[in-house]
Amino acid sequence: MGLRARLVAAGVAAACATLLVTASLLKADDAGHGTHEQLGLPACGWALSFNSPCMTCGMTTAFTHAADGNLWQSLVTQPMGMLLSVGTAAAFWLGLFVAVTGSRLGEHLARLLTTRTLVIAATLGGAAWVYKLIVWDGAA
Repeated sequence: MGLRARLVAAGVAAACATLLVTASLLKADDAGHGTHEQLGLPACGWALSFNSPCMTCGMTTAFTHAADGNLWQSLVTQPMGMLLSVGTAAAFWLGLFVAVTGSRLGEHLARLLTTRTLVIAATLGGAAWVYKLIVWDGAA
């Protein structure tokens, strides 16, 4: 494996580490959404306008719970957020492994990113949004 591939893998690991460390530094909002505001981001315009959750509602909160090791609370907060946080942690370790060893494992796993896989991921994301619509507390 060439230097370029190792650098890409190191970049993936660094990006994933940045997300996970940032999430670990936040305090999960008790409402199950709004944690992103600790990063200086505004309140969700969708939630304010429609008094319902946006498709990514609770993702930052779910990442924060997962980074604190509370996968159950992460799942309950935002199921897709929990899956993405676990995937981010796996991508960190995989990227680090490939960068250090030059393994071709990353190339083999990249072949799993097919249209079918992306459709499944989009379906899970839609199902997680429906879940958030059901459990929404009505407070933006």
